[in-house]
Order: sequence, then structure tokens, then C-alpha cells
Amino acid sequence: MQSTTTPGQGAEVVSVASRERRRLGLLSLFAAIYTYALILFGGIVRITGSGMGCGPDWPRCNGRWIPPFTFATLIEYTHRLLAAGISIVVLAVFAYAIVQRARPGFSGRAGLLRPLMLGAALLIVQILLGAITVRLDLPTSVTVIHFITASLFMATLIVTAVRAGAFGDAPIRAARAADAARGAANVALAAAVLGLMVVSFGAVTANMVGAPLACQGFPLCNGNLLPAADVPAMHAHWGHRLLALLLLLHVVGAVLVARRRGASSAVVRAATASLILVLTQIAVAAALVLLYLPKPLQALHLAVGTAVWFGLVVWLSLARRDVLRDTAASA
Repeated sequence: MQSTTTPGQGAEVVSVASRERRRLGLLSLFAAIYTYALILFGGIVRITGSGMGCGPDWPRCNGRWIPPFTFATLIEYTHRLLAAGISIVVLAVFAYAIVQRARPGFSGRAGLLRPLMLGAALLIVQILLGAITVRLDLPTSVTVIHFITASLFMATLIVTAVRAGAFGDAPIRAARAADAARGAANVALAAAVLGLMVVSFGAVTANMVGAPLACQGFPLCNGNLLPAADVPAMHAHWGHRLLALLLLLHVVGAVLVARRRGASSAVVRAATASLILVLTQIAVAAALVLLYLPKPLQALHLAVGTAVWFGLVVWLSLARRDVLRDTAASA
């Protein structure tokens, strides 16, 4: 049976699909930035000691939908409202992807629906963890898992945005360059794994009693290369520092390799931006420790650290997109 689509009509279909993908990419990018802001506000809740500002009640606040406001209550209540808002945003993004699912690029292995479906599942888990965190009076383990889940949820939105072309389209290259793209993707994956470990240990350090001040001085820990005492809080803090150092060394090497082996310009830029963010975060961390944890620097440390994770996911997503595009082109 012959196709009834003329060449001109086929080009028009592809153009419409590309436009719809780009729209979804921008929506996903907005949702990712919203999630970034929500993570920061969650950090402000912790830094200001407002985690129980609504008491043990959830979803109500101190037994009411609109409670009397103290400072702690206002901070926690605002955080909950922002968290409700992200549910609406993600629902809109997911609904848009479902409506457009028949268009090219929305379904399949490299499509947009898969990361969004994972994101929707993580959002449900995140909501449940938020309730558990409040009901159990902010246990460290659940609080850390809550942060990690939020970070992974943000990552699914970033992946969707990159795949949809929010950061530009991926070029098709020759076979040699395709091999370089696969190598760049593996390096970016290692950076993202290390980055997730760093932010996870950072969450443990920030929430474990005594850990933030367990290692005084920088770069040494209380004047020693290794923790002198067998104190869990000290080891958690020092482990976080060591992982951050490993991440720095890996990203420095990755940038050099990406430039030498012909990775795409988008991947090189993302790797370079990640390196700048890592260096900035280490400088903020040093100031934070040496100045005995002033709250503004705690907030800045969280902001830059979350930006590092954001940048690493963009880098990995761009590198993976190059591989998938080249694989599809050669098939």
C-alpha cells in the first residue's frame, strides 16, 4: 500500500513534531528550574530550623489548612505550597507529552515519555517521603533520602529538556566522531555518579548531629590528613570532602579529554561549566568551614552544590543524546 503523504507533507509533519518537542523541552526546563528552587527552599527550612514549623501534621499545618503564622510556620508552610505547585507543573508537562505521544521523538528508547514517567513515579515517592519526614519528626535517614529523591526527580526533568532540544539539537557526525561521543558519554556518566555521591554525602553531613563542625580547618581535618578519632560524624564529613576532591580531579580530566578527542561543542561547554561550578563549590565549602558555618554560606553551599548536580546531569544528557542520535543515524 502506498503512502498518501507527499514529501512536502512529510517535512511538515517533522517540523510540527520538532516544534512540539521544543515546547515540551522548555516546559521541562521550567519544571527543572522550579525543582531547583524548591530544593533550595527545602534547605532554607533546614537551615532556619523550621522543619517542624507545621508540627507533626500533614498535609495540614498545625491542624489547619491556613494556620496562624510564626516565622517557622511561614517558612515550612511556604515550602509545602511550593511543593504542591511542582505537582501541578509536572502534571501539565506529563499531560502534554501524553497528548503528543504519537509524534516522532515522544515515545521509544530515546523518547521524552520515559524520563517523564520515571519523574512522575519519583514525585509520588517524594510526596510520601515528605509526609513521613514530618510524621517521624525529621529523622536523618528519611531527610537524606528525601533530598536524594528530589535530586533524581530534577534529573529526569533535565534529561527530558535536553532530549527535547531545549539546549539545541545534536549534530550527526562521522563514525570516528561517534566513537568519541560514546567515550565522552562514559566519562560524563562517571562524573554524574560521583556527583550524586557527593551531594548525598553532603546531605548526610548537613543532617547528622555534629557532622558539619566535625572537621575544622581546610583542607585538613582538625590539622590531620585523616580523621584522628573514630567518630562517625567526622568520617561522614571527611568522606564528603574526599568525594568532592575525586569529582574535581575527574572533571578536570574529563574537560581535557573532551577537548582533545573531539566531543561536540555542547558537551565541551557543559563539562567546562561543571568544572567552574565544582571549583566554586569547593571555594564556598572552604569559607563555610573556616567561618564556622554562617547561615548565608550554608544556603550558598546548598545552592552551588545543587547547581553542580544540575550541570552534571545536563552534561551527561547532552553526551548521551549525541550517542543516541549517531546510533539512530547509522541504523
